[in-house]
Amino acid sequence: MAGLRHAWAKAMRASIPALLLASTAARADTLHRFALIAGNDTGGADTRPLSYARDDARKMHDLLTRLGGVAPADAKLLLDDDAKDFLVALSDLEQRARAAQARGERTALFVYYSGHAKDGALRLGTSQLGFDALKRRLADAPVDIRIAILDSCRSGALTRSKGARKAPAFDVESGAARDARGVVILTSSAADEDSQESDALGGSYFSHHLASGLLGDADRSGDGRVTLFEAYSHAYARTVADTADSSAGPQHPTFSYDLAGNGDLVLTDLRAAAEGLVVPGNAPAGAYYFVDPSGSVVAELDKAADTERRVALAPGTYRVKRRLSDRLRIGEVEVARGRTTILQEPRFKDAPFSDDPVKGAVLDKGAFWTFGLTGGFQSFFDPQTRQSLFLSVPLFGAEAELHDYFRRDWVWGFDAAVGGTNGVLSLPTLAGPAYRYSVVNVGTSLTAGWPMGRVSPFVGVRVAYLIMGRKFDDGAFADQRFAMVSPGLATGARFQLTRRLNLTARTRLQYLQYTVDAQRSLGFWELAALLTYEP
Repeated sequence: MAGLRHAWAKAMRASIPALLLASTAARADTLHRFALIAGNDTGGADTRPLSYARDDARKMHDLLTRLGGVAPADAKLLLDDDAKDFLVALSDLEQRARAAQARGERTALFVYYSGHAKDGALRLGTSQLGFDALKRRLADAPVDIRIAILDSCRSGALTRSKGARKAPAFDVESGAARDARGVVILTSSAADEDSQESDALGGSYFSHHLASGLLGDADRSGDGRVTLFEAYSHAYARTVADTADSSAGPQHPTFSYDLAGNGDLVLTDLRAAAEGLVVPGNAPAGAYYFVDPSGSVVAELDKAADTERRVALAPGTYRVKRRLSDRLRIGEVEVARGRTTILQEPRFKDAPFSDDPVKGAVLDKGAFWTFGLTGGFQSFFDPQTRQSLFLSVPLFGAEAELHDYFRRDWVWGFDAAVGGTNGVLSLPTLAGPAYRYSVVNVGTSLTAGWPMGRVSPFVGVRVAYLIMGRKFDDGAFADQRFAMVSPGLATGARFQLTRRLNLTARTRLQYLQYTVDAQRSLGFWELAALLTYEP
């Protein structure tokens, strides 16, 4: 027994240095990851607001913290922040990286930006961050590996000086990423191209396909990990294919890299999340699309025959569509938290191509309608008139708006509203008869807006037809009705609540002429709130 104890103690003494060495090596091999993710829908003067830049940033933040090995505390998400906030956040992550390196850890920094770029600079609202300044900052960052992903128009100018290519011929050797050091820059478009958004995808083409690839579609090796090479190659091919027939023309992502040593860096590990969706090997081959409850395609999968594929979807309910030559196959799947879900394709049903989710149009989608309900208040400027003739009333109605029909950001509106209140007739020679005062207000307007991100101020003209009447309780008094045309002005602001819902705050100033004993003119105002929905 004593001999056994002696042998065990000797073995432990011999193994302790090896364990310490292994621990040190493991610590050195650990890649401590940091991420700065920024999305800005506005780009200041001479730029049009984007619809999905902030949404793309949120998706990338979720991906990197859920599957990309970035701890939530080491990720910073900036939405509609300016260049100063961007640099402050970058400085904070650099300080954390220095502390990690002091502990013997290797470090990586991801910088993702979705928004405007113009004239050699990122446009963050009304502020700018020059490409050259950003490249210098990345080059000087105290981090082993720096990866910048820029989804913006003409962002390829950032890689041009290093020989950007329009082909996914990545020249990074396979092997352990622990030896790699340097800078990699991926951009969504070439230096002379616009980056395009899709309403069907609910984001930009490039960011959508990059995210879809990171969720599993780019895992061509089938090892459950998506590398930098796989992700870029996938995003390049799908972005070019989806934009080839667009009005803006094909969009070519670019890259530049300056990596020393071996290593194709793993960006996401599909096995890191306990939950996810597995498309089994016996499921039919083809293109699968995963649509969230809002109607956006969150991920895609190109499955080969007899090959099992995994998509690291977040927990939730998804509509799944598979394209055939003449129809769709549609089903629904619930991805449960904490466990893997197996797709049951035999339960799908056939559907026509009219239900196809992949009809992504670029941001300039042409004229479209919105419909809404409104509530407001109408009152005349003259105190005597609003007390004795035309009373102040609340109004409730409905409106239809045709957007971008005449020109971009012009809205042609059609509205109808009704209102009423009780009043008492008060004249110098007669007082006391009660009556019901009512208003019918129909009109058409034409307004021009100036989008500023999610807020769009507007101003325009309106022509209305008003029918105002008094119905007396006492039958001895004849009912009265006034009908007249009223021109006016309208101004206000629209606020984008969601992709399809908008809230409008509006005021109108109207003018009318009426005749009671003599021809008179009056002015009145209306305040209203309008909630609209875009089908």
